Amino acid sequence: MENAESSNNLKLLMRITTLVALCMAAFHIYTGVFGVFESVFQRSLHVLFALVLVFLMYTPSGAKREDNSKMAWFDYFLIFLVLISVGYVTLNSSTIASRYAYVTPLTGYEIFAGVIGVVLLLEATRRTMGLALPLIATVFIGYVFVGDYLPSILRHQGFSVMWTVDQLFYTTEGVWGIPAGVSATFIVMFIIFAAFLDKSRAGDFFINLSLAMLGKARGGPAKAAIFASGVMGTISGSAVANVVTTGTFTIPLMKKLGYRPTFAAAVESVASSGGQLMPPIMGAAAFIIAEFTGVHYVKVALAAVIPALLYYMSVYFMVHFEALRIGLVGLPKSELPDFKKTLINGIHFTIPLIILVYFLMQGYSPMKAGIYGILATILVSYVRKNTWLTPGKIISALEAGAKGAVEVAIACATAGVVIGVLTLTGLGMRFNSVILAVAGENLLLTLFLTMCTSIVLGMGLPTVAAYIIQAALTVPALTNLGVEPLAAHMFIFYFAIISAITPPVALAAYAAGGVAGSDPMKTAFQACRLGIAAFIVPYMFVYAPSLLAIGESTEIALATVTALIGVLALAAASVGYFIRKANVIERIVFLCAALTLIKPGIMTDIIGLGLFALGFFMQKFLFKQEAKTDELNSNS
Repeated sequence: MENAESSNNLKLLMRITTLVALCMAAFHIYTGVFGVFESVFQRSLHVLFALVLVFLMYTPSGAKREDNSKMAWFDYFLIFLVLISVGYVTLNSSTIASRYAYVTPLTGYEIFAGVIGVVLLLEATRRTMGLALPLIATVFIGYVFVGDYLPSILRHQGFSVMWTVDQLFYTTEGVWGIPAGVSATFIVMFIIFAAFLDKSRAGDFFINLSLAMLGKARGGPAKAAIFASGVMGTISGSAVANVVTTGTFTIPLMKKLGYRPTFAAAVESVASSGGQLMPPIMGAAAFIIAEFTGVHYVKVALAAVIPALLYYMSVYFMVHFEALRIGLVGLPKSELPDFKKTLINGIHFTIPLIILVYFLMQGYSPMKAGIYGILATILVSYVRKNTWLTPGKIISALEAGAKGAVEVAIACATAGVVIGVLTLTGLGMRFNSVILAVAGENLLLTLFLTMCTSIVLGMGLPTVAAYIIQAALTVPALTNLGVEPLAAHMFIFYFAIISAITPPVALAAYAAGGVAGSDPMKTAFQACRLGIAAFIVPYMFVYAPSLLAIGESTEIALATVTALIGVLALAAASVGYFIRKANVIERIVFLCAALTLIKPGIMTDIIGLGLFALGFFMQKFLFKQEAKTDELNSNS
């Protein structure tokens, strides 16, 4: 009897979770079709749905609630608190939006609701993302109250609880700020769009297509992983999710071909992390960058094209040279999907992406473009019977999309807490002054310090949250030194992504190591070696904004060609192989060529290209000499 009652309770819980997720998806589909509501209402209701789903879906330990796990009474109590705190903001959004912040005093209940709301947000963040982000937010909140006791560079007048709650919970400078706004409009729509693509089995098509195209090449499965992860990563927005999705197919194939498990896992983690650089969606980060910079989304997506190309070509070169170095070949044709058949069976999956890009390029809002993309996915799914999006699958896609948006919604809202504190206390400007003081207005040193803080802040944080915090802290220091604003934002975004493969907290590398059965830390260090060019590319586009498609077409083309040669040289130097195995002198020549090509300019380009040509002819000439010597020895 007890078991039957428990089973009924679990079924009820699952139905409630599904219902909440469907309500969240329906709300966002409605706003995508008919337009968004007033900002506080739109953002608070979005976060309310996300918070309720967190306490329904995650246990207090942070584990995903399984079908057989009971829900503790205090989780129900936390949901009740969400409704009376965040729900209060939603119901009174018009009043809150029109009130005079810091002038109109908060009532006792409003202070209570604000404190409870922020605490609930931090707890939800802990459950979904671990301790890193909530600890950072808690430290920043604590900073508000201890400003009087800190050294001069950090000192501020201190603020009351009411003033702090007002800033964080009843204005659009805190929890309901730009990050939550982007999450509640653009990001959630694209996550729902990605869920529809997933349910239509588009992911299988892109993985099979990449294997069909590249599987026969040297190191084919590794190259296929690069292609598939790039395509899937732009949609998923999560390096770890991308690793698990594509890595389960590509890592075993790489191991079968002869790659060491550590190397196979490293390839997948680097390729999966870079997916967020890939236009048009860029893991939804493009929309946040557009909001912060005031630049149109299309310009942000275009700016990301060349850096993404350099990132993936550098990984491709590394994989290719490694395959040559250890003598690998491709997979036999019999073990690969047929290219023509794969293309015919799945080419229709490209139509939703083409339609999405078309409407974005035509100036439609990302939400409207996302709606058209979803409709196109549903329609094209009926081309093949095995990809039909039946009513049941459509409901499942809506549910998966809403659940998939939860982590980003919570991360953006919590990042809003940090930004609210920075704005309230002026810490952002102080941090900017500290960086400039330490770097002495030296751009290269400022970039290096910014890179370090981006990687450190990115450890254990979702890319979006890491980027948002960095945008508030370090971008002003870069722009004050004359860096193009878009280049400054792309610089920190790039390193927020790379933190997923950087030890000691390399989440993507750890996930790939788990799939490959390799040591996580060794995988992370191998991933860093594979992605070494990725650490250089951001410096290249800061010094040469033409790599962000800014400037004349001839200038952009020249910068792209020299940058590609630079990452090719860096890959050759790193692996120790070009036409053949490179000796120490040849590796040094290739390294110098790569480093010289980083900085734009006629002289540096000439020197860099000259050094690359020298390395090429050394390899070519010595290769021929060795071949002749071997032939003479064999004849004698």
